[in-house]
Amino acid sequence: MLTLPRTLTLTPSQFAEVCAANPEAVLELDADGTLIEMTPTGGNTSARNSALLFQLQAWARTTGDWIVFDSSGGFRLPDGSVRSPDASLVRLDRWRALSEAERDGFPPLCPDLVVELASRSDEPQALRRKLAAYMANGARLGWLLLPLSRSVEVWTPESAAGASIPAQVLAAGQPLEAGQQFPGLRIDLADIWGV
Repeated sequence: MLTLPRTLTLTPSQFAEVCAANPEAVLELDADGTLIEMTPTGGNTSARNSALLFQLQAWARTTGDWIVFDSSGGFRLPDGSVRSPDASLVRLDRWRALSEAERDGFPPLCPDLVVELASRSDEPQALRRKLAAYMANGARLGWLLLPLSRSVEVWTPESAAGASIPAQVLAAGQPLEAGQQFPGLRIDLADIWGV
């Protein structure tokens, strides 16, 4: 059982020590050093995330230029936070530029593409703040998947600058394509919503 005072703040190095000592805990670190406790997802969300990861991995393998990360991978962002998107992509050249020690820990970079998949217990505004933070820290594209409304919010650095509004909202039935920065990446949302 992990019990820490709400006023406790940690550096990224201290956070890594807490995570190592509590491998069963699901935590993130905010930019101000406070811990963010997360709960495991339910079955529907886990299955949807697996369907998403399968599609991302299939695309990444065809291109050979990307590496895919799941929700248990944490990244040390430039603002000092440590975040774990539900799914993410990093260009392979950026990944290989890191030392082995950096890759073994929380890699000191922001993924190029970040995806957050809302579950019933998630507060959409908190996820939107998280997407805005990813954009401010260097992500090139962000998707917020909202299964209840079967919609996707598309985030870009330009849309998130000084705002908490996505660039675009895709309603049910619209294709989810990543655009020029991720050529050929298209997600079949029916596979995700159908879980």
